Amino acid sequence: MFNRRKVLAGLAGLALAATAVQAQTQGWQSRYPELVFAVIPAENASGVTERYGPFVEYLSRELGTKVTLRIANDYAAVIEGQRAGQIHLAYYGPASYVRARTVTNGVVDPFVTSINSDGSIGYYSVLYVRADNPATKIEDLRGKNLCLVDPNSTSGNNVPRFALSKLGIANPDQFFARVVYAGSHENAVTAVQQGTCDAAFNWWNSETDSNLSRMANKNMVRAEDFKMIFKSDLIAGSPYAFITTLPEEARAAIVKAFMEAPARAKAAFDRLSDGKDLGFHAVTHRDYEPIVELQKFVDQMRRART
Repeated sequence: MFNRRKVLAGLAGLALAATAVQAQTQGWQSRYPELVFAVIPAENASGVTERYGPFVEYLSRELGTKVTLRIANDYAAVIEGQRAGQIHLAYYGPASYVRARTVTNGVVDPFVTSINSDGSIGYYSVLYVRADNPATKIEDLRGKNLCLVDPNSTSGNNVPRFALSKLGIANPDQFFARVVYAGSHENAVTAVQQGTCDAAFNWWNSETDSNLSRMANKNMVRAEDFKMIFKSDLIAGSPYAFITTLPEEARAAIVKAFMEAPARAKAAFDRLSDGKDLGFHAVTHRDYEPIVELQKFVDQMRRART
């Protein structure tokens, strides 16, 4: 006797089995038809798109799923996006990564950082003033206006505040006439150029690879109009990080794509650093433990001020 209910149940079972087989065949990509890759603000939006666009296209090809570039307004937006699971991988500064790791209870994990042109790994925080400024050291800037970058910026806030503290400047707001956040590294340099700020902290890899040199290459400023009056100790390299809720095979594929990029997509890779970087170096959270201590210092300082 024909039993319609049993036939429908059987068809449903076949459909579920077919879906399961399809998912196994397609792999993790069937669960993640799109990955969102967020970038912290270091330059204007068009500059970020030009720099990262070719690399994002390369990742889409290599991973077999769409990778979408998201340009964040600030560091906090990237952190919140990863906490919500809406941003799958991101480029951080060391301090903003540590903040993300803390806020997400370990869901954010670093996997690579860039290798500089001289083979070193890491970068520096530097302080710029105009070339015609008589100041030669931080102590000469008492009563002047200072530009920081973002509260979660390593080279643009955390390392500078730690350096100021070691000089006995525990409260920069009292030492300087005004301390402001410029919002991006480019904005901070522009503020010095325009006279809004007398000095600005920024990131620096080498004489030929810094935010200032990149701005000069784009004819936004002239490098000779600025001079450096402070340079920090070496900071751990800025990491790329993904969320650990991604399948293990997805994370392995992402790492593989990054590590092979210099050979498989040289033009796209070179665009990231204007051809200054040599490749990627694998990292883990352990590499950023010194930054954890720096973050604790900054948090204690903030609590003391409130």
